[in-house]
Amino acid sequence: MVLKRDGTREPFDREKLCAGLTKACAKRPVSEEQIEVMVDEIEAELRERRRHEATSRRLGDMVLVRLRKLDMVAYLRFASVYRQYTDVDQFRSELVRLAGSGR
Repeated sequence: MVLKRDGTREPFDREKLCAGLTKACAKRPVSEEQIEVMVDEIEAELRERRRHEATSRRLGDMVLVRLRKLDMVAYLRFASVYRQYTDVDQFRSELVRLAGSGR
């Protein structure tokens, strides 16, 4: 189960996660196979935790860790939706943070 920000719960949906990653990676040098591997890794990590529930925040963080290593543009696309950026300053802050971290 996934505990959403609004307090509701819904079953983990692999296809929903794949769709979000596919949108973030659109027109980027990221293959469908790489997306599938990411989703497999996330599913496995969730199973290993042996908890029946994960927060949407935890799930989003797991995605961002992987996207950051794979493709920075896809990372920013996903982060903008996940973190609900509302203006350019939030993007700028994220870019500055990323540039300061060396990646």
